[in-house]
Amino acid sequence: MEVVRRVLIRVGRKWALARHLVEHCTWPAFTVAAVVAFNLVFGPGMFGDSASERGAASSVQRVLGLVTIGAITWLIVEATYALTDVVLERLVRIEGERNRRARRIMTQIALVRRIVAAVIVVVAVGAMLFSFPQVRALGAGLLASAGIAGAVVGIAAQPTIGNVLAGLQLAFSDALRLDDVVVVENEWGRIEELTLTYVVVRLWDERRLVLPVSYFTQTPFENWTRHGSRVLAVVFLRVDWSVPVPKLREALYEFLQGNPLWDQKDWTLQVTDVLPNGLVELRALMSAADSPSSWDLKCDVREFLVNFVRDNYPESLPRFRVETPETRVGVPD
Repeated sequence: MEVVRRVLIRVGRKWALARHLVEHCTWPAFTVAAVVAFNLVFGPGMFGDSASERGAASSVQRVLGLVTIGAITWLIVEATYALTDVVLERLVRIEGERNRRARRIMTQIALVRRIVAAVIVVVAVGAMLFSFPQVRALGAGLLASAGIAGAVVGIAAQPTIGNVLAGLQLAFSDALRLDDVVVVENEWGRIEELTLTYVVVRLWDERRLVLPVSYFTQTPFENWTRHGSRVLAVVFLRVDWSVPVPKLREALYEFLQGNPLWDQKDWTLQVTDVLPNGLVELRALMSAADSPSSWDLKCDVREFLVNFVRDNYPESLPRFRVETPETRVGVPD
């Protein structure tokens, strides 16, 4: 096994599958080799011919059988993860317009391989149990009561089964993918992990929000990268009526041209409202390649507009007017 491992390490410099096999399968493979070697060496008559010695040998042989099943299961699961990691590694490198489809496939592969691993483990546990004669003898009784037991287990595990089905629905309906930008519970973050039972959202401040999968099928949420990663940033500015909007618009365009966060596509500055408190509302709209760039660009534009108005047109800073009888010209008291 050590020779095979060293060969795979050398080959792994050019062949990704060999590298992942070494990362995942080294210890499982050594375990399987050791168990198989012990099975070949061990014989029922090694302990002696007495009844107690034959019983001990039988117990050892049964334990060896259980360990063999466990080791082979471990190796199969890790080999499955190694094979899928090759595909996931290639998908991670995809950028641009194909990134959305790549993230969808990554999400589906991650969920499907978890299901496959769970099925393999369940089958292995069943094989271990049926290696005992007592369990095989109870098989008929268990099958007879399978309907009642299934109903009881189904009711008890209803939330878990619902989450599993919800996870499959999210993965194959393309409603949610790994690395999607979402807003849930009034928190902004990215989908960091998507399993069959829960979803981990990495928030903007590095906190982790863990939610059941069923949350995303039963509760509305915002997905900012559903059809693409491009996002529009919006900045609102409330100023006095005397603000020169054309001058402000020219300054904003000049600032955006020198800002690397702007994707050189969309931008505008509009007067969107006249507020009841006597101020004018301006809305600056500009596009960015993704949500983190959009947030930083929004902060940069807000800071620029505030400084520009303060330094060049201080008379346009927000102010509230109060009319008194003394200031009302031509109006009798």
